[in-house]
Amino acid sequence: MVAADSPTANGHRPPRYRTVLLDLDHTLFDTEASERLAFDHALTSVGIDQPDRFLATYDRINKALWAAVERGETTPGHVRTARFEQLVAAERLDADPVAMADIYVDGFARFGELYPGALDILGALAATSSLALVTNGLSEVQRTRIERLDIGRFFDAVVISGEVGVSKPAVGIFDLVFAELGDPPRTTALMVGDSLSSDIRGGANSGLATCWYNPHGRPAGPDDHLDHEIRCLAHLPKIVVGTGS
Repeated sequence: MVAADSPTANGHRPPRYRTVLLDLDHTLFDTEASERLAFDHALTSVGIDQPDRFLATYDRINKALWAAVERGETTPGHVRTARFEQLVAAERLDADPVAMADIYVDGFARFGELYPGALDILGALAATSSLALVTNGLSEVQRTRIERLDIGRFFDAVVISGEVGVSKPAVGIFDLVFAELGDPPRTTALMVGDSLSSDIRGGANSGLATCWYNPHGRPAGPDDHLDHEIRCLAHLPKIVVGTGS
């Protein structure tokens, strides 16, 4: 990794952003595909046919619970089983929500892949900047993914909300990341993620520049503080080194 106060290895000027914080779900990792596979596996394993019938209800419940995590009202550990308890109640399913949660978490960790090209992008970023992974999620899911996908080697710090007891967008989780990195200057740091409410808001509130990964072209709100917006991850290395906008 390149030190915050040194030139790059080839003698060129330092990158615009010497520290880059990256989200995992929906930014580097295809969480939607992983979720569908894990959900199907969990429900069929407990004897429920045609699990797709219940995916929309699950998605609504799951998003509401994770929004509560972002607001500091609950924890990732609570979400683990509560989403299935609420699903069973809402759809009147004859199934054990604890068993469903256990099977789902196992599948959520084992199923799914990085977005195409993500490994190459991580390699390019790590060649110029210090990288940190900061993610809201369960330790058992994220740690298994990081090892399975062989991405831990790119990061100087990995901070998972389920391990540290604080979630994005709270400034506290960003403080933990910077402490683990040795407190580099925040004036040359960039937060990259897909979520306006957790990644972008949290990064901006923590004094970081922000880059919104927005592949679907959604509109940002008037209170969303964006420094950069990309629809393709391949554009990120140019932004980091200072040759892209």
